[in-house]
Amino acid sequence: MLYFEDLEPGTKSAFGRHEVTREAVLEFAQKYDPQPFHLSDEEAARTHFGRLAASGWHTCAIMMRMLVDNMSAIQQAGLGSPGLDELRWLKPVYPGDVLRCETELLDKTPSRSRPNLGSFRSRTTIFNQDDVIVMTVVSIGLIQRRPA
Repeated sequence: MLYFEDLEPGTKSAFGRHEVTREAVLEFAQKYDPQPFHLSDEEAARTHFGRLAASGWHTCAIMMRMLVDNMSAIQQAGLGSPGLDELRWLKPVYPGDVLRCETELLDKTPSRSRPNLGSFRSRTTIFNQDDVIVMTVVSIGLIQRRPA
């Protein structure tokens, strides 16, 4: 089990592989982000996307799946997240793209009010199959301290 004490700022890791399908782009958009350029080739062709593009929120959901799969493999004592500091969608994600993650642990802070936990900030970068950065996010995580 990985605890707060095991975290080392500067640590980097790479993981995940997710192929974005046309069907998934359309399904996500219909449910959660029904803007025309996420639902129609014709509408998307009239925008800067040039063709059907995944919602940025869909890209976030894909990233979250890859993160959770990675955390499950490593078995962290994670306690969720109070939020994000930064989120940037840098390039469109299209059907057929294959996404992967890289993370870097930026810093960690023990809790002053709850001695059994700490927090950390990490930067996650999402790349497509051409190693183009499509999204970055700096997030805050909560994690248990090692039991005495």
